[in-house]
Amino acid sequence: MIETIYYVRHAYRSGFNVDHETGTYTPNSFIKHPTGIGSDPPLTSHGVDQSHELAKYLLEEIQPPIDAVYSSPMYRCLQTLKPTTDKLFQEPNGRLKGGKIRIEHGVGEFYGRAGWTHPSPPSIQELNKHFANIDQDYVTAVKINPNGEFINELHERVKKALHKIVSALDADPAGPKTLLICSHAGTMIAAGRALTGVMPDDPDTEDFYCYTAGVSRFERKSKESKEVIGQWDCVLNSETKFLKDGAERGWKFNGEESFVAFPESESSNSNNADKPSSPKL
Repeated sequence: MIETIYYVRHAYRSGFNVDHETGTYTPNSFIKHPTGIGSDPPLTSHGVDQSHELAKYLLEEIQPPIDAVYSSPMYRCLQTLKPTTDKLFQEPNGRLKGGKIRIEHGVGEFYGRAGWTHPSPPSIQELNKHFANIDQDYVTAVKINPNGEFINELHERVKKALHKIVSALDADPAGPKTLLICSHAGTMIAAGRALTGVMPDDPDTEDFYCYTAGVSRFERKSKESKEVIGQWDCVLNSETKFLKDGAERGWKFNGEESFVAFPESESSNSNNADKPSSPKL
């Protein structure tokens, strides 16, 4: 049974732009996107440094140790995990030698609802070109709407994904007790709310933090219950003490986070309803 979840936001990434009219995503720097997907940038050199600091923390400082690893399909998440999973899975004395990363779209990027199609995440075949240790047999438990999501839909998606992930591991004969997930800012906030069962009336509330390469830790309240949602205590909230530069690039929801234009009658009743925003995750 899973007793501990470490939930990590990817490290500091390079940027991209989105055309709000066409939905076209493009890099906003000279840095090439390895997967060729406009919304799938790599880490910056600073982010790579963070990924190594994170690995040292995850492999040498935390207890209990990691038993299972899940990740968003985005390049920056797997790049963040690489120093950790290379040592866990590939080194001769690696604790989980031969282990694999399960790619789960349910903990993937949050795109605001739009009238156009957002870029699809990279396929397993594409990720295999860049990373070892990808589980070839795992089938994602949840798929994401290609037209994006409203904030309430994101929260429901993350609830569903976490329920399926943890329930499957609870039933695993190998008996894993500790889960590591690497994901994105908005998804990380929604995960904290789902696991603790504490959903604020205003989604813009700053409750669960999500700094780059920050680690949140959740402990199961009871080993007797098979329930997942609302059954965890948050004992670390995006911890960054192990990072040389500390907490960086925090994020929170801001209004609808949607590219959809709302009628004037609705927007007049809300300060944020008609304000589109681009992903900053």
